[in-house]
Amino acid sequence: MRRCWRWRDGDSTLADVTLPSLGESVTEGIITQWFKKVGDSVARDEPLFEVSTDKVDSEMPSPASGVLTQILAGEGVTVETGARVAVIDEHAVAGMSPPSVVAPTIPVPTPSPSPVSAPTAAADEVVNGVVVSPVVRRILADGGVEAATLRGTGPGGLITRRDAERAVQSGPSEEFVVTMSNGRRRMGQHMAVSVLSTPHGFVAIEVDGAVFGELDRVGRTTRDGFAITDEMLVSLAAVRAIGEFEYLNATCNGDELVVHRSVNLGFMRAVADDGMLVPVVHAAAGLTLRALARRVTELDERVVSRHLTTDDLMGGTFTVIGAPSAHALWTEPIIIQPQVAALSIGAVRLVPVVVAVDGASNVVAGRRVVLGLSFDHRVCEPVAAAEYLERVAQLLNGIDVEGER
Repeated sequence: MRRCWRWRDGDSTLADVTLPSLGESVTEGIITQWFKKVGDSVARDEPLFEVSTDKVDSEMPSPASGVLTQILAGEGVTVETGARVAVIDEHAVAGMSPPSVVAPTIPVPTPSPSPVSAPTAAADEVVNGVVVSPVVRRILADGGVEAATLRGTGPGGLITRRDAERAVQSGPSEEFVVTMSNGRRRMGQHMAVSVLSTPHGFVAIEVDGAVFGELDRVGRTTRDGFAITDEMLVSLAAVRAIGEFEYLNATCNGDELVVHRSVNLGFMRAVADDGMLVPVVHAAAGLTLRALARRVTELDERVVSRHLTTDDLMGGTFTVIGAPSAHALWTEPIIIQPQVAALSIGAVRLVPVVVAVDGASNVVAGRRVVLGLSFDHRVCEPVAAAEYLERVAQLLNGIDVEGER
């Protein structure tokens, strides 16, 4: 919910821009980009700034129309939900110098203290989070050396004039520092917590993939035009098998196991240069292949356009990890907390298969795929995990592809 606090200062009506609630359990965000600068006009609901959390990056719309007169939290600053981040004058005209005003005290939380670099000259440039002065930049440009390839010896990694001159004389070093993205950093934190807090087990089996040939035969699109992937077929069978192994569709809450009746199916998706996201198809049990294909396609489109909402990423109870490449046999996924299991799907391969024909063994070409299950040893053991995977295999090859597409 967006809240807009308004107050008057002379002939001006000023509206406070606050960081809205970003979803369940999310209490703060990092402002990564301002789309407007002080003095710019802004329309109500126009994207004003971008905020990053450990769940998703979101564009925040303006709560009012007018002129942006103050930015209270700059790019890179962490702020709490409800904190004031900007002020909009609803009666000002763009281009006019805004009046000097002092905002009254508003009963909302204030941003968490964050270290902010001292203001730099307009001509300074930031490379990998380090300011590069015009003099240093000119020396490097004349010598054909990229600032990103250098490791500065000054305070906080600052590239000094001596660093620049040495680099031009001897050439760039063999290594350079790249600041880890917020998404990758938080992904690593979550995975480390999962490994340390959950006793992981893993079982994998190879299963018959004849159904994928049937999919090729009838066509890899639904009747309403959505693409059908191998991952979707396996996911459909996985959800249906969970009905018989419901303790795998659960989350841990301390020493308690919360078993969920609704299957909220997460799909791991790689995000270029920023780790991964796991959008969720809610209430996946009971979906046909056609309905699942539509839901997954819509989520994938929002991943690509970066328009995922917090709700798209919340509430998962079971996760599927598709083949990372056409040659990957299997992956051993790390369980996403507080879930207790994750299913991995290998690449579908055409391999030699021994079959019995009239009592004789023959080698023929057949499709095979490896399915794996990472599980929490507190709620499952290898025998039960293998039984679940065997049931997924049975249901997979029982799907009526033509009827459900």
